[in-house]
Amino acid sequence: MRRKLFGVILAVCIGWFKAEALTDAAITTKPEVVNDQNQTSATLSCNLTNPSSPIKGYYWTHNGKTIDKSESTTGKAFIEHEIKKIDYHSAGLYACVFQTEPEVNATIEVKVLPHVVAYKHSENANEKDKAVLICVSHGYPLPTDWSWYKLSEDESEKTPIVNGTIDKYEIKNTPNKTTLYVKDLDINEDMGMYQCQGTNEIGSASDKIQLRVRSQLAALWPFLGIVAEVIILITIIFIYEKRRKPDEINDDDDSGSAPLKSNAATNHKDTNVRQRNSN
Repeated sequence: MRRKLFGVILAVCIGWFKAEALTDAAITTKPEVVNDQNQTSATLSCNLTNPSSPIKGYYWTHNGKTIDKSESTTGKAFIEHEIKKIDYHSAGLYACVFQTEPEVNATIEVKVLPHVVAYKHSENANEKDKAVLICVSHGYPLPTDWSWYKLSEDESEKTPIVNGTIDKYEIKNTPNKTTLYVKDLDINEDMGMYQCQGTNEIGSASDKIQLRVRSQLAALWPFLGIVAEVIILITIIFIYEKRRKPDEINDDDDSGSAPLKSNAATNHKDTNVRQRNSN
């Protein structure tokens, strides 16, 4: 009975010591967050203290994917990773992972302005149709708010576009994409420059799209051009054929008279031969 009790107490103590070891393991990151827009590069560091077991190695991840050439089998407790250029490509969630039993990790955020770009910088549509303008965003964090504006001719003023305004505009947003629908296009009112703007906790960025509205007759121009070409071609053929026919008639007359002259000369020779024979 005493042995069983001693075994239970020993198991509880071992479990307590293991839990205490796990609790004591800590990673200090520096910096905790990178969000200075004037900063062009950064060095991330992690320092592991009181590991629960010997460190067998480490590696770094970026947005959940292991960074190339960041893996090591050394037992270092202090590790660093250098970001040579901070932009929307390098922004995101970085994690240092220490290969202990169990693995422990810590996260460092690298935040930048949203990278907003138009899907197409020029869009063409016909009058009375619907135009679709699209902007997308990359980087971290993604925009939490999207806005659209119609710019004046000199682009010095911009008018906010409100979703559902008099059934003219419709806006659909996701964190990495915004879409503006301009309905029942008017060639005088809707043609011009539009601006999309994405905003996250760091700030805002924008891009522009040129909308060109064509007249309803514009769609007929290619067809009318083909018809005109066909008419011109038929006219040329008709004129050519009309001029060619008189020349062919003259050639036929000349070829018909030539045999007559030849027959007359032959008859004259035959008459002379008969006269000689009679003499």
